[in-house]
Amino acid sequence: MRIAVLGAAGQLGRDLCPRLPGDVIALTRADIDLSQPASIATALATARPDVLVNCAAYNFVDKAETEPEAAFAVNAWGVRALAQACATAKIRLVHFSTDYVFGLDATRSTPRTENDPPGPVSVYGLSKLAGEYLTLSTASNALVIRTCGLYGVHGSGGKGGNFVETMLRVAGQGKPLRVVADQFCTPSYTVDVAETAIGLIRAGASGLFQVTNAGSTTWHDFAAEIFRLAKLQADLAPITSAQFGAAARRPPYSVLSNAKLASVGVTAPRAWQEALAAYLVERAASRK
Repeated sequence: MRIAVLGAAGQLGRDLCPRLPGDVIALTRADIDLSQPASIATALATARPDVLVNCAAYNFVDKAETEPEAAFAVNAWGVRALAQACATAKIRLVHFSTDYVFGLDATRSTPRTENDPPGPVSVYGLSKLAGEYLTLSTASNALVIRTCGLYGVHGSGGKGGNFVETMLRVAGQGKPLRVVADQFCTPSYTVDVAETAIGLIRAGASGLFQVTNAGSTTWHDFAAEIFRLAKLQADLAPITSAQFGAAARRPPYSVLSNAKLASVGVTAPRAWQEALAAYLVERAASRK
């Protein structure tokens, strides 16, 4: 089996590529730029994959509020062109989405399932939801994987690091940290998401699945656990989303249920606390 990974140089792509079975073709924006759909057909004809995994996205959540056309060009229209090209070439498409497709139901307090109606509260979330719909309606055997709060040792490309790295860096500088305590989610280790995604690919799964680590937390409590495990003293205090004042609204509760994975015989990822501990071990080893 030949598997091509678009976004192979990104945080998730770099953990996914070495774990995939068969022949793996790493594709970057230089090969396929989703904002320029004309690049797709030629790249697929050259790579000739059986499966294409799309880890690429426009993921500048706040910036999308002022440049919606750029977000939709990649996350919706570019994904639609990718799905159309895969359908024509009989390539199975695996596409990653986000918990930010939720947020309108501010009173929610139980994990969201694949059957729950989405309701984004940001341009980014809306563009990713459009990408989900366009993928599933265009490529009949496509697999869409929603995930949440990714972090991995390879950072996050153009976003300049992930949440864990930001917390460790700022705490190491002795600066105060004010982190939102009213957004509930499940931060997820890219290694665990990659391995579960491979399980879904091996199982021949199609349709919509959600893959995160288990459990839930707030960003403030996640930061507190980072410092506890790293044995760091930090000037950490909780604030509200309103006090933080981000340009784009975030879902107040976007914890995703993993229960559907069992229906195709795939084991759900471990608890987020265990995953974070494993990440810190991997991070330390990678710096030796």
